[in-house]
Amino acid sequence: IFAGNPVPDPNSLWKIKFGKELASYNNTLIKLQHIKSNNKFLGIYTSNKSPSTNHTEVSCNNLNRNYCSENWKFNHCKLENHQGYLKSNDIINISVKKLYDNRGNYTPNGPVEFLRSHDIQFTIGNDTFQEVVCHNERLGGNDEWCIELIKQHIWTIDTLHD
Repeated sequence: IFAGNPVPDPNSLWKIKFGKELASYNNTLIKLQHIKSNNKFLGIYTSNKSPSTNHTEVSCNNLNRNYCSENWKFNHCKLENHQGYLKSNDIINISVKKLYDNRGNYTPNGPVEFLRSHDIQFTIGNDTFQEVVCHNERLGGNDEWCIELIKQHIWTIDTLHD
């Protein structure tokens, strides 16, 4: 996963999947499905670490892979101006519970880690990306995510390859 430009492009669009009518704070688990990749979801493998920071690596994977945690929880960063459910312009923290230890053993009471963007970049082919990881350190500005809900759109392969 990467943090992109402020203007959405197909690589920065995610579908929020959840089982309720509204995604409410504190009690809704969500899955983040990458629009361009279609069947890939944001998740962590607890044993994979970022080579640059040693934080938990975040990636897009198919569901049903062993040792992957892909159920995310979100909390409002600011105490003011939130109505109890996710809406555009909300600033949120996104967290995931690590369900497996570094040896692959199931740990239902595992630690919670937060999604973080930082200035470390990597290159794949001719494209440069900004790394995103999960951590259990003090929260700061790099752990805040701004939600921009856009109208549901039926994406076609032509739309994604502009």
